[in-house]
Order: sequence, then C-alpha cells, then structure tokens
Amino acid sequence: MTRERNSFVQQWLVKANDDIVVIERLMEYEIVAKGAVGFHCQQAMEKFLKAFLIFHGIDIARTHNIEYLLAECGIIDNDFRK
Repeated sequence: MTRERNSFVQQWLVKANDDIVVIERLMEYEIVAKGAVGFHCQQAMEKFLKAFLIFHGIDIARTHNIEYLLAECGIIDNDFRK
C-alpha cells in the first residue's frame, strides 16, 4: 500500500473512531438523544466501510448508502455478505 493510501485509510479510521467517542459520550447521559446516537452509528459504519474499500484499492463513491458499501465490501470479503 502506498503511503498516500495508508494515510487516507488512517484519516477515515480516525474520523470513524471520533464518531464512536461521540456515541459513547451521548450514551453516558440519563436521557439519551437516540437520533444523534443513530446518526453517529451510521456515520461510523460508513467511514469504517470506506476505509476497508480504500485499503483494498477501491475508489469509493460519494454515497451514504450503507447497503451499497456493504455490497462493495462483499465483493472483496464474503463475510460482509452475511
């Protein structure tokens, strides 16, 4: 993997993990903002899937469609099809 691609993957993973931190913080409160938690869950998943695709040399589409990203990942690894 090129240094540039590695850096790009790392950037996506950092952003995804930032979403996880936000989710954890939101869940600490007695009253949970469920919509915000769901939004950040979707965002984290999207970023993790895009990082996986970039890692494997796939140009990622500008999309927020998790099903599409899962299908693209499934081409590389059958575990994503489950």
